[in-house]
Amino acid sequence: MLEQFSLKGKVALVTGSSRGLGWAIAQALAGAGAHIVLNGRDAGRVAPRLEESKKNGWSVSSSIFDVTDGPAVAEGVARTEKDQGHLDILVNNAGIVIRKPTLETTDQDWQTVIDSDLTACFRLSREAARGMVKRKWGRIIMISSVMGTIARPTIASYVASKAGLHGLTRALGVELGPMGVNVNCIGPGFYPTEANDVIRNNKQFYDWVSGRSPLGRWGDPKELGGAAIYFASEASSFCNGQVLTIDGGMIAAL
Repeated sequence: MLEQFSLKGKVALVTGSSRGLGWAIAQALAGAGAHIVLNGRDAGRVAPRLEESKKNGWSVSSSIFDVTDGPAVAEGVARTEKDQGHLDILVNNAGIVIRKPTLETTDQDWQTVIDSDLTACFRLSREAARGMVKRKWGRIIMISSVMGTIARPTIASYVASKAGLHGLTRALGVELGPMGVNVNCIGPGFYPTEANDVIRNNKQFYDWVSGRSPLGRWGDPKELGGAAIYFASEASSFCNGQVLTIDGGMIAAL
């Protein structure tokens, strides 16, 4: 039964995997047997992860590009297909957040987040799906957020982009599913990462979030690994177009 969770022989590209949730997901997929392609904009930040992966005995390579750069994305995906022979799993994890009150948010602020957190995921999915459709097998995993379902002030563009990812997951799942490509989404709750240092270092807010979750704490990035392996493997062969929120029960509680 456990063999259906094996990723041996599969190639997985994880965007934004030099740190945070992306790195945790990449480690999980590597541990399940996949060849992982680490991605980031800064080769210097990716390099230590490459070395760490090799020391752990994992099969690993890297692809350095900015997910908001269309030509670079197309080239990066094509290079992975050429170098590895195939790309089976795409994890759309890279993203940013700009924290500003709506009345202070510029058009450029808005567009910057939408480009990174939503448009880039569409573009990457489109490019990765070309080979997946030809081989009649593929897995695309969106990394959204609990903010795709609920909302907080000062991050309107982030909330909109993550909610958009839920719709994109359904749309691509419906369109690509008949061609052998399953598309699903993970919606993390609050996890300690560099991206949320500002709010995490606010003890009052940190404690409030902990109390808001029925499990009484923030998540550990490693706790996303099981869901990522499930969505990436044969175990999820009949799961398509779904959003799995992993938030300690936050959105279930009043």
